[in-house]
This record gives sequence, structure tokens and C-alpha cells, in this order.
Amino acid sequence: MTMDHLHGRPVIIGGGIAGLMTAFHLAPEPVVLISKTSLGDETSSTLAQGGIAASLGGDDSPDLHLADTLAAGDGLGDQTASRRVVEAAPQAIEHLARLGVAFDQAPDGTWLLGLEAAHSRRRIVHAGGDATGRELIRALVAAVRRTPSISVLEGVEVRSLFVEDGEIAGVLAVGEGDAITLSTGRVVLATGGVGSLFHHTTNPLGSFGQGLALAARAGAELADLEFVQFHPTALDGPRRPMPLVSEAVRGEGAVLVDEHGRRFLADTPAGELAPRDVVARGVWHQLGAGHRVFLDARQCLGPRFAERFPAIALLCREAGIDPAREPIPVRPAAHYHMGGVAVDTEGRSSLRGLWACGEVARTGLHGANRLASNSLVEAVTSASWVAASVAAASPSAHKRLKPAIVPPRPDASRIRPIASHALGIERDGQTLRAAAMMLAPIAASRDAASDPALVALMITVAALRRKESRGSHFRTDFPSRDTQPRSLRLTFDGAFEASAALSNLLPARIA
Repeated sequence: MTMDHLHGRPVIIGGGIAGLMTAFHLAPEPVVLISKTSLGDETSSTLAQGGIAASLGGDDSPDLHLADTLAAGDGLGDQTASRRVVEAAPQAIEHLARLGVAFDQAPDGTWLLGLEAAHSRRRIVHAGGDATGRELIRALVAAVRRTPSISVLEGVEVRSLFVEDGEIAGVLAVGEGDAITLSTGRVVLATGGVGSLFHHTTNPLGSFGQGLALAARAGAELADLEFVQFHPTALDGPRRPMPLVSEAVRGEGAVLVDEHGRRFLADTPAGELAPRDVVARGVWHQLGAGHRVFLDARQCLGPRFAERFPAIALLCREAGIDPAREPIPVRPAAHYHMGGVAVDTEGRSSLRGLWACGEVARTGLHGANRLASNSLVEAVTSASWVAASVAAASPSAHKRLKPAIVPPRPDASRIRPIASHALGIERDGQTLRAAAMMLAPIAASRDAASDPALVALMITVAALRRKESRGSHFRTDFPSRDTQPRSLRLTFDGAFEASAALSNLLPARIA
């Protein structure tokens, strides 16, 4: 199926905050926004309980926000890229408010600012207490739907990108069983993260890194893929994705305890508000030792819990827990990917005509470990820069796309056991090598598991290459940090060459 009237327009892939904001900023230029679900549904953006970090308090500044961001990034944060984001953050909050986002306010009308781990100041702006993502999506979907220059294709999934003469030529998608081809020289990936590669995740189950697979198979460079952040406090239960118990709860004074009520992080610097990788490993070790772990908010919030965190309170009640009277069972879960498509300050990838925005992009803001609530601010600020870059690029001439086989609908279920075992909170070379040898032939097969396998393979190869422990990447066989931190880049071919070196068998190159 073709849509001739849409040919030549920029195509944005993803219906979360990054995609919505990029489409909105491109107005009045006609664009196509493709979402595999209804706009805003099944996105990490909608599930985001935490807020947006911005230096809005009288005791705060962009310099302080930058210092906290770089400290959390553990030596791999890009200072130039990070400064650009933190300086734009306060204006981004004002812009969102003008679009209709109802941020929480203090009685005097100022923004109500919260505290989260590794922040030196209260600078987290929330909406609805713990429903920031849902409120942003509500306002942005409304803004996009009333913008006539944005053509929205919902229930459509992009399966591959057309590349001709070393640049983007179009997209191949599927909607309601029919193939859709769109000729375009400008594509923006805004497809989210990789959490559903893991059994325990707070991400939607479709978030296995499809944008990374699209970019890799098209020939773009990816960077820092080994850095997967595990949130320390997902609600421990059977529900998937796992409900998040926001870091803001710890910011209000909640503590982590074992089944005996022992606060096991009491001697850790900053305790429950230490960087996420530190807290996640602390919880992981307790679980590995056979303990259970709980987040106890009875003393700091008690009967005020439901007022301060209504969405979390509802999730707890649905699980049979009253957080005002009993501690909440928690465990770490895959939450955010610091790595992604390697992009410059305008969101341009190494492949002409391909941009990336939001979690799928590696901008350098997060380094080896994302500072809490910096993800939403990255999406909303970067979207304007990406849109400006896309708008400034010369539209390519309409090309007749060659017929292509439509890849099957991706399914990560076969990959989860491998990724969960090898790519978790603690890793080691032997397990990583075994995983790479299992993943490579699946990634080369081009069946339903091949794209998830490719993403997991590239993360595995990156984790093997980083022979140190830094940020969210912890190698039990290399527990120390290198003195010269460096970012690692990887391509599709590089991943297969690395896996071939392990097995002395090169899987077939899949175009």
C-alpha cells in the first residue's frame, strides 16, 4: 500500500514525548508521525512517574545541575551537550506549561520542586504528584492533533529503512496487515528504550530497541550500548511492565529495608539517594543473599502517602499493599538505556538523512549513568534542535523504492532469558561470550526474534569490550575503573565480526 500524498515529508517514528515534540516543533512543515499504537499508548513516556529536572529554585543554577549530571555520568558525560540541555531546561518547563501541561504548584504559585537521587538541590518538577509522563502525553497529543501539518499514522509499525547511495531513501512499515512504503530522505527515530529485553522491566513490552535495530541494519553507528540503567525500586510482583515506585518516594525520606526491618544502605554514602547504580546493586546483593527488600515510607509519609503519590498508592492497593501501614516489596528492573544511536548536538546520526531523539539517541547527556529525571528534559529540549536540523536539511527527490520483503513482527520473548542472564546488574566475560555466541545466529536469521537478538548482541559485544566497571556497567571480572574513560562506538558489521571472533564462524551478513 502506498500513500502518494505523504511521500517526501519528514517521517518521525515513535508516539512518545520525543516524537510528539519533534513533530510539533516542525510545524508548519508537513510531517508524518508514525506510531505502532494510538498516540501515547504503550510508551515509556506515559509510564514516567518522575518529573523533569530543571534549575528553577532560588538556591539552584544550571551550573549546579550540570555538575550533578556530570557526576552521575561517571566520567563519560559530554560537558558541551549536557550544558546545552541544562541551560535550556527552565525555558522548556515554561514552554510545556504554555502548551497546557499542568505542573504541580506550591500555594504561592511557584513550581513545587522535588528531590531525587544524586541531585544536590530540589529541582524536579512533577505533574499530578507521580503522573508527570501521563500529563505530558495528554497535553502533547492534544497539541499534535490540533496541528494540521502533522499526518498521524497510528497502528503502523516501521519494520525497516530504505538506504540508497549511503543515505536514507524511505521507510517500510506495516499497518492492518498491509505493507506501507514511504519515500523520504529525512527520518527521525524516537522509539524509546530496550527494557523488554529483560524479564524485569518498567518499560512497555514492545520496547526492545526497535529503533536501534533499524539504525544498525541501515548502517548507522551506535554508542555506549553497554549502559543499561536498572531502577532500584520497581514494585515486586507479577505485573508486566513492572509498576515503578518513583525515586521521589525516597526523596521524601523512604528507606530500603530487608524482611527484618534492617536498613542495609545505612552506611552507604547518601544512602537511599546514592546514584541509581549503587542503590540497584545494593538491592541486588540483598536479593541474591536470599533476603526480600522493601521500601518503607511509613515514618516519612504514613497517611499522607496517597495524597503525595496517588498513582503509586493505587498500584500498591491493586497489589494488596497499603503503603501507609506496611512496606512496599521492591526489586531492580531494567528502566533506561543510556546508549543509543550516536548523534551530534542536532540529533544527526552517522547516516545521512537519519536523526534520533529521546532515549533511542546517545547525545552524551547521560554518560554511564543517567541522573534522575534528566530523560524527559532531554526529550523535550532535544526535540526542538532535531526539528530545526530536519527542517534545514534539503528535501530529497522522490525516489521509486525497490520492492522489499517485509520483516516479521518482532518478538523478544526468545531473547529475554539470554539478555536477563548475561546483561543484568552484574556481568562477567564468560557469560557475555556465551550470550554473544547464542545471539549472533538468531540475529542473522531474520525471523521474529532477529531484531531483539541483534540489539541484545550489540549490547553484549559493547559490554565485552568495556573491560572495566563504570556507572551502570559492572563487570565482576573487571571491578575497577579505567583511568582514561572513553565512549565505545559499534556498527552492525562490528557486532557480527566480534561474535565471529568468539566462535570462528561469521554469521551471514543481513542487509
